[in-house]
Order: sequence, then structure tokens, then C-alpha cells
Amino acid sequence: MENWLPFWDINNIEFFYFGFKLTIGLAVVSIFLSLVFGILLALMRTSGWRILIIPAYLYTHALRNSPLILIIFFTYFALPKVGLSLSPFWAGVTALTIFTSALVAEIFRGGIQSISKGQWEAARAQGFSWVQTMWHIILPQAFKKIIPPLVSQFTSLIKDTAYCGLIISVPELFSQGQIFFSRYNNPVQTLAVLAVVYFVICYALTEYSRRLERKMAHGQ
Repeated sequence: MENWLPFWDINNIEFFYFGFKLTIGLAVVSIFLSLVFGILLALMRTSGWRILIIPAYLYTHALRNSPLILIIFFTYFALPKVGLSLSPFWAGVTALTIFTSALVAEIFRGGIQSISKGQWEAARAQGFSWVQTMWHIILPQAFKKIIPPLVSQFTSLIKDTAYCGLIISVPELFSQGQIFFSRYNNPVQTLAVLAVVYFVICYALTEYSRRLERKMAHGQ
């Protein structure tokens, strides 16, 4: 029982809360940037212009087949060699964004390609440009279809933030947990608490996506 007592100390609660905030910060910023770049890459892949398709194809396939750990090492240890030094937090955000945007791009590309050609033909018949068709017709429908895989990818990103603590010493939640159980010699209790926290975060995101999916389906 005494192994649980340190969790009730206000200083330790603040210690964990600091790590929790960094985990959420890493995740939120990376998710936002991954969405932006992922959609851009997906649009490049489906544009029909080889000058855009080829670099987007090379980027997505290169990153999808690279380990996240390698990308984290690259952003923190290699970029300074070419004059771009990043703090551990921003190196983590950069690595997570680079890696996840390639996966998000493929999810969006699949969603775009799932829309029937009749939608494109109807838009052209109405005089819509490619950009107008994509923005007003294709992307809204594609987004409804890809909510589950997109949320699944973002829950993976939340869990992947732990690599930033292990590799480049970002004091996120898991890293704080390591320090904590080393200090109090209670790895079982600490890891159990961390598992619950990660579960709650990921479950909340999944449940929100389900509600959003139902709301969008009802809106149809």
C-alpha cells in the first residue's frame, strides 16, 4: 500500500501534470500540422499533375517505410549539423509531424479516391473548377469516410509521444513516469497509472470521433 502513497503528494501530482501537459501539447500540435500537410500531400497525389504527384509519392512512401525513431534522431541530432537546431519539444513535434503526415496523406488519398467519378462529372457539368470541386464536394464526403482510420492514426500518435521522452529527453508523461518509479521503486504502480492515463486520453478521442461520425451521418 505504501507504494501508492507517493501518488497523493501534491508535488508529485504537479510533476505528473507537467508531463501530461507536454504529452497533450506534443500530440495536439503534431495532429494539427499532420492534418495540414497530410491533406496537402493527398491533394498533390490526386491532382493529376506529375510534377506534384512524383514528389508527394516519394515523400509518403519514404516516410511510411521509415521507423519513427530514425526520424526523431534525424530532427534532433542531424538537423543541427546543417544549421537548424531545435529544442527537444520542437524536434519531437517536427518528427511526429513528418512521420504522421505521410500516413494521414494516404488515408485522405484513399478517402478521395473512394468518391465516385459521377461526383466529379456532375461538378464539371455545373462549371466547378478542380479546386472548387475538391473543396466543396469531394473533401467533405471523403472526410466522413475516413474518420475511423484517421482517429486510429491520431491515437497512435499520442502513444508515440513517449518516444520523444525516451530518445531526446522531452519530459512528457512517460518520461516523468520513468523518473518517478526510479525515485520511489514502484514500477508496477507507476506503469499501471500511466496505462490508465493513456487509455483515458485515447478512449476520449475515440469516443469523440464516434459522436462526430454519428452527428455527420445524422446531418446527411
